[in-house]
Amino acid sequence: MLVSIGRESLERGFEDDGTEIEYCPPSGCTQAVAFLCERGGDFAELARDSDPDVRLAAIGGLGLFLDDADLAAAVLRELLAAEQGIAARLRTVETAATLALRLPAASHQVMDWLTGLAADPAQGPVTRLAALVQRARCAPDEIGEDVVPAAVGLLRETVRALPVRPIAPAPSHPAATDRVAPQIVAAFADLDRHTRVYAPTTALLRTFHEALGARLPERTAVLAEQLSSPDPGSRLDAVRMSGELMRTWRGDHTRLLLLVAAQLTTADEEVSAEAAAVLESCHPIAAPAREALAAHIDAQRAAHGPDVWAAPKGHLRSSHQEGVRALARLGDTRAVPSLLAALDSDADAWRAIQVAGHLPQAAEELVPRLGDHLRRVDLSQQWTEMSANAILAALAALGDPAAVPRVVDTLDAAVRHEQHGVTQSALQALGAFGPAGVVALDTIRSLTTATDAHVRPAAVAALWAVGEDLAEVMPLLLGLLDDPITFRISDAADLLGEIGPPASVALPRLRGLLAHDYEWVRVHCAAALWEIGGESEVPAVLEALLQAMIQNPATANHVVACLDRMGPLAAPALPLLREQLALPRRGGRFQSIGHDEELQRMVRTLIARLDPSAPSAPAPRTT
Repeated sequence: MLVSIGRESLERGFEDDGTEIEYCPPSGCTQAVAFLCERGGDFAELARDSDPDVRLAAIGGLGLFLDDADLAAAVLRELLAAEQGIAARLRTVETAATLALRLPAASHQVMDWLTGLAADPAQGPVTRLAALVQRARCAPDEIGEDVVPAAVGLLRETVRALPVRPIAPAPSHPAATDRVAPQIVAAFADLDRHTRVYAPTTALLRTFHEALGARLPERTAVLAEQLSSPDPGSRLDAVRMSGELMRTWRGDHTRLLLLVAAQLTTADEEVSAEAAAVLESCHPIAAPAREALAAHIDAQRAAHGPDVWAAPKGHLRSSHQEGVRALARLGDTRAVPSLLAALDSDADAWRAIQVAGHLPQAAEELVPRLGDHLRRVDLSQQWTEMSANAILAALAALGDPAAVPRVVDTLDAAVRHEQHGVTQSALQALGAFGPAGVVALDTIRSLTTATDAHVRPAAVAALWAVGEDLAEVMPLLLGLLDDPITFRISDAADLLGEIGPPASVALPRLRGLLAHDYEWVRVHCAAALWEIGGESEVPAVLEALLQAMIQNPATANHVVACLDRMGPLAAPALPLLREQLALPRRGGRFQSIGHDEELQRMVRTLIARLDPSAPSAPAPRTT
């Protein structure tokens, strides 16, 4: 615990590059570090304790708290010579790198030592690999072309040196009560699953990937070796790392996607389930794995029957469900039979509901079943909100007006039981159906004066979508523009932009809101100004959009979408667009893979339109 507190305290006040952050770290960090550094010598003594668990716990303190670089380096050399356990040897080499990074006076001797260890054939492959990786961690800018091939070779030797073990079963947990939403139960199970590590070298390899950073071809080569391991735990950890790489860094990840997809056919069902889950989480780029996913779920249905979605074996069930969900998110109708089986049996139906909206081709079969599930949601219970919202979102995405009566019934029930979140979702669904939702017009109108922060703007949006009465909607929208709640202003601006030039009465207020202190408000209002006022508003709109994107890169999707609609008038944005496309890490809203892929596509298209003479910018490649 002391080592953990000290490590966190040292890291809290600094960015990754070592510079101080502008805001103050939590109180107590400085005092904690000072307290522990005063006792650095105690960690040196504890690192020599006769109990191996005490030694393992204390080693990290040598790199964090001992200010005598020579003493720390000497103790670490002594420990490595005496320790036989893999965990202690890995911790010792890691601590040496931490020492070099914290104390420049120790850097030269530690890095020379690590270089020697990595090249010493008398050392075991695990130690040599650790030394190579930690040397790279100390100086990532000095990683040469020979480092990754050397690491791959040592990793191969390490695999041969370590025993192959079956994946240890996860600890059992008490069953959840019926009053907990299944999505919540699953979220905690996922947290538990993702904190488990199965191979002794996983933390070391994570460090190597962090040191390699944007070197995607090299990282893919390392992951390819990890994924070829005969040890199922090592492959499971590698599948997760592959997902993390694809979700964090831009590039052509085709090779890595196919490597992960190859794990679907493994006999280790937990590895197979993890591979399917990674493909599902990376679905915006997972098209290269489409056929592998389809073959995977077809083979499972052939081997285990049409009810394999509800298979009693947990890993088999998870593997099939995640594969079906990944295929469904790709819009592939081969996922439909399993989704229908889930909805008909009510076995983990919520998992099917979450992806049903991606298959409008199957709306005729899905909508009645989704409506039946929605009918059975008991809105008198607060914990059912997540389930109702998910079904409403799926129905809205499918867009079949046959669902309107069920949505209207749900809206009435949500209002009656004061389920504001469900009320908002039902209003949004009715808005998606447009004039087909006219039967609910009176209820929608009554909710435009609701006190709930989210219900009121959702009701105004639904009122316009269903009734299309400008005279009725405009006073409500102008009122929302004056609201102190920022997302209400943004929602109103979006709807005004959708209405377009007929909403010109809002132009003065929208212009004034370009001076708002919240960049998201400025972005939404600037986009509305363009949609309503057109070319006369271009200078103010461009200034607001570009400043917001510089200030907060998370606004990029909204900004670029508006720039795209502006066409040639957006030419002053070209330098910023090129900068955006050159970034190696994913960006956009939430830095999610979906938003980032959409952002890259829009930026490339816009650059091509604004500068036809420029060569097209291909996506960064990893292979």
